[in-house]
Amino acid sequence: MEKMLRFETISDYNAFNNNETLHPQVSVVDFSKAAPRQGHKMYFGFYTIFLKDVKCGDMVYGRHNYDYQEGTLVFLAPGQVAGVNSNGETFQPKGHGLVFHADFIHGTALGKHIQDYSFFSYQSKEALHLSERERKIVLESFAKIEYELLHAIDKHSKQLIVSNIELLLNYCVRFYDRQFITRESAHKGILEKFETLLNEYYQSDKSQTVGLPSVAYCARELNLSPSYFGDLIRKETGKTAHEYIQSKVIDMAKERIFDQEKSVSQIAYELGFKYPQHFTRLFKQRVGMTPNEYRMAN
Repeated sequence: MEKMLRFETISDYNAFNNNETLHPQVSVVDFSKAAPRQGHKMYFGFYTIFLKDVKCGDMVYGRHNYDYQEGTLVFLAPGQVAGVNSNGETFQPKGHGLVFHADFIHGTALGKHIQDYSFFSYQSKEALHLSERERKIVLESFAKIEYELLHAIDKHSKQLIVSNIELLLNYCVRFYDRQFITRESAHKGILEKFETLLNEYYQSDKSQTVGLPSVAYCARELNLSPSYFGDLIRKETGKTAHEYIQSKVIDMAKERIFDQEKSVSQIAYELGFKYPQHFTRLFKQRVGMTPNEYRMAN
């Protein structure tokens, strides 16, 4: 799977899959029309949503293997690379996809908040696993968009297509929320691992050599993308991952402040703060008093 195919335009991708281009910036793709093929890495210059109906090998998303099964939904943002490692075997693609160029949604409400749909930036083991009812909703959304593409273009066409894309993405937000709930036990395991990771971070010398633990570092250690990790922690705790880390740091700071032999500056450096004043400011924001005031009060 070393060869990489680049798709900068919707028409190029339609041609690759033997689909007619009805609009230069948006298309509903029927993969069953494509010729049998072997796996390739592919670069996409547009937003892509896959609903594949055939298991054709390991799906690679960026540098990671994707948690990909038949009937799962996969999201790619412009500039991302994905592909299938079919181990040299030929397969017949099946399923449907929705592709749309960023230019198509510019100037629309969707274009202004497309970045809010964080599943477009997930990078490993985070495909959306659909129930049969959810799969039906996705296919109905594809069908409505395709209907508008087949309809003679008029002043309503773009608004209706963009609205249907947005509706589909909002359904996917709901479906991901359901997935978080149904995988609650696994997620609690991640939360425990997150807590252990932070404890081990501060038992080592990393805070002094690297600095404060970052969300990206924690996500990487837990084999999750930062956006998915952040969503998971927020669902479980009501806090962002960054806020959770800060709370942990403040809890540790409260314990260390009782060591009268250490100055506030020493404690700040031990916790990973580059500048003591940053520690003092965060501590006051979180606790309501400065570290010295807290030490005196206790």
